[in-house]
Amino acid sequence: MAARDHIALAADVALDDALSLYERVVLHVGVVKVGLSLFVEHGPNAVKAFVARGARVFLDLKLHDIPNTVELAAAKAASLNIAYLTVHAAGGQAMLEAAQRGAQAGAAAAGVKPPRILAVTVLTSMKDAELATIGVGATAQAQVNALALVAKSAGLSGLVCSAHEAKALRGLLGAEWELCTPGIRPAGVAANDQSRVETPESAIRAGASLLVVGRPIYAAADPVKAAAMIEAEVAAALASGKAG
Repeated sequence: MAARDHIALAADVALDDALSLYERVVLHVGVVKVGLSLFVEHGPNAVKAFVARGARVFLDLKLHDIPNTVELAAAKAASLNIAYLTVHAAGGQAMLEAAQRGAQAGAAAAGVKPPRILAVTVLTSMKDAELATIGVGATAQAQVNALALVAKSAGLSGLVCSAHEAKALRGLLGAEWELCTPGIRPAGVAANDQSRVETPESAIRAGASLLVVGRPIYAAADPVKAAAMIEAEVAAALASGKAG
């Protein structure tokens, strides 16, 4: 897998701008993340626009509802020919299993490959103190581990976590799991509203397999240069890991 395939561009800008940006950075970025902002504004058309341009789409809806509702939503999402779909691991095993069933059925009906379901563990904007305010007494790492085991019991093989937890999760889950890490910030770039952040190199070294990068690319003075630098950093980390 090429270095660019480990990078997902978070297209959190207006759709026309996002499409233009993707076409500029496509040599350095292998996946496009369509999040809530674009999907609420444009619905499935946001996904279709990127798919029509040959993009692998990460549909970041973070589904969290009763199992039947999630199953129906996952089926509709999977029919759009997406590569990834997110759901909240906190929804529980039955909900995660329903997401898998829905995605498989929706993709089969549309004649496309089913997406990999990624279970969101603890949002990278949250710290231990914030978890305590919502009744979670565990540390972020402990909560992530617990939710990872729920996802594993449900038959999933992908998580969204911070790079801080990736190394421990690799030991807990194994090499075949997709570990998607938001909160990626190259050295010198502001963390913004993210709390548990890492550089692209450190995230890959920790065991992350898909890095979500938004503002460091789309808000850069030169987005193409920024994307190329991130790709080079990922490539170097991958090469170093193989050498070791």
